Amino acid sequence: MFLTHLLFLILSSLQLVSAANRQYQLQLTTSDTTRVDPPDGFPGSRPFILTNGLFPGPLISAQKGDRLLINVANQITSPRIRRSATIAIHSTQHWHGIFQQRTSASDGTAEVTQCPISPFQSFEYQFETGQQSGYAYNFPTPLFERCSTSTSIEPIGTTVILAHNIVTDLYPKDPHASLYDVDDASTIITVGDWTHLPANEAFANKSILQPSPDSTLINGQGLYMGGPTKTSMIPVIGPVQYGKRYRFRIINVSCNSFFNISFDRHPMNVIEADGTEIVPRSVDALTIFPGQRYSVVIEANLNPVDPKNPGSYWFRTRPTPDIVNWNPSTADPAVNNAIFRYEGARNAVPLTTIAPTPTTVLREFDMVPLSNPAPPGGTGLPTKKITVPLRLNGTVWTVGNGSFFGTPVPVLMQILTGMIPAQQVLGDDNVVTIDYNQTIDLTLTNDCDTNQNTTPCDIADNHPIHLHGHEFAVIQAAGQSKPNYINPPRRDTVAVYNNDVIIRFNTLNPGPWIFHCHIDWHLSQGMALVFAEAPNRIISGPDSVILPPGWSNLCTIYNKLPPDEQ
Repeated sequence: MFLTHLLFLILSSLQLVSAANRQYQLQLTTSDTTRVDPPDGFPGSRPFILTNGLFPGPLISAQKGDRLLINVANQITSPRIRRSATIAIHSTQHWHGIFQQRTSASDGTAEVTQCPISPFQSFEYQFETGQQSGYAYNFPTPLFERCSTSTSIEPIGTTVILAHNIVTDLYPKDPHASLYDVDDASTIITVGDWTHLPANEAFANKSILQPSPDSTLINGQGLYMGGPTKTSMIPVIGPVQYGKRYRFRIINVSCNSFFNISFDRHPMNVIEADGTEIVPRSVDALTIFPGQRYSVVIEANLNPVDPKNPGSYWFRTRPTPDIVNWNPSTADPAVNNAIFRYEGARNAVPLTTIAPTPTTVLREFDMVPLSNPAPPGGTGLPTKKITVPLRLNGTVWTVGNGSFFGTPVPVLMQILTGMIPAQQVLGDDNVVTIDYNQTIDLTLTNDCDTNQNTTPCDIADNHPIHLHGHEFAVIQAAGQSKPNYINPPRRDTVAVYNNDVIIRFNTLNPGPWIFHCHIDWHLSQGMALVFAEAPNRIISGPDSVILPPGWSNLCTIYNKLPPDEQ
């Protein structure tokens, strides 16, 4: 099982320009070889991964329809971090929000679409941004994401943002452009969790259902309980100008935590979720699960010159699970939060301590896409129905009837070389073959209790489920009493908790696509399966996969490594 980083693409709206090749170089090192302060100020903090010497990493930008050529060089040397990378140590790179038509080999999913990038080697990911909208973030985890927790996967911890990404939405111009004035790199907000040990050390006890992080990071910075709280250490959003409207792109890059997001005294106008524009909806708070993204418009309408307006307000995250030792009645309000600051603010730090009670909270099933293509298959029956129980079996999580712990030969390579079918290597419960041009309904059931569902699930028992290679229609969301076939929400990561969730998608993108829980603790304990979509079309024909140079050599080099470097 290998580590992968997820780099999620953020799509914004600009004027039409010609498509182009966009080339980037990403060099992965660690904080113990390049002196970088710990993100939450904890002394003697463990090593963490840097991209081009930065944490978070550099901004990657491209236009819609561009071709991205991103070369990743693995220079990780820390003995406490697994060194092979499907990107990073065992590093690969997953580009969340990019559906990888014909480029599944660049999806960045270790053991599914590639072998890891070995120490002191590099690999160039090649793919087009396509016409889809969406934006993303970037984590390390087992198999293919953020902070992997199994002993065979080197975790980087939490919220390791290799790069933010803006891919512009040019066709057509953003239909929400009239609702905001500012949308740039300064309005990207990442929220994530952080541990003071590498994840494989911090999460070594697999008998617990979910460990607690040590701190919350906002744009790569935060505070831990009991630590110093100098004003300079508190994350800041802004400064914003009075009278302007800001489109904030909020991204949950955590390994385990979900967040209840709010801006004190500023309602949020939600206009997009996971890259799909929605009918604007004004709320006081929203819940964002690992892997999800939202765009919200904040109107900076409180004049800092007015004595009633301090000019600084809390941007609150309220994580679940709580960070270690956190108590809302005694904690410094700067912990878990950032300062939302106006230009000319009279107060550097907000004066309020207790979070206001929200009156309107975004519910997933209340979101209505701005355009209405109708769900795949419309209101008709799907081609195929699949029920997928999500269960805990002792300390192992299952999706369907199996747990996915990877394979020495990536599933894509098995398909292309005609080796023993992946089902025979991993089992039918781990790899599900689906035919081309089918309408699939997946019913996700959350058997959250270890004693065969004797206790009702609640939101703390959530599983944010992500499907690579696809956007899907959320026919029935958590908390929704009946299916909705009339313009339901569309996204790529959906939370499953207190009732069955039904998603629907079309199989028009041949490739091996991982389907997994975005809580890394669960993922490292097997909570994934692979959909082998139209395998024959992956091999030949107009939908066949395009392999980047050096792809087949990744496994050759990796398999020759000594065990301590794998």
